[in-house]
Amino acid sequence: MDHAARLALLLAADQPPANGFPFRVFIVVSVVGGALLAWFLLRGYRDNG
Repeated sequence: MDHAARLALLLAADQPPANGFPFRVFIVVSVVGGALLAWFLLRGYRDNG
């Protein structure tokens, strides 16, 4: 069975994940990434005087 067929079977499964750990990791990484992106974008507006 190739990778595409396995992925299709996994996506077709109606079962929720066994625990919420992957979702928690996704949320934490998103929040930290958003904070780093905001810092990176906003640091250009800082007054260097």
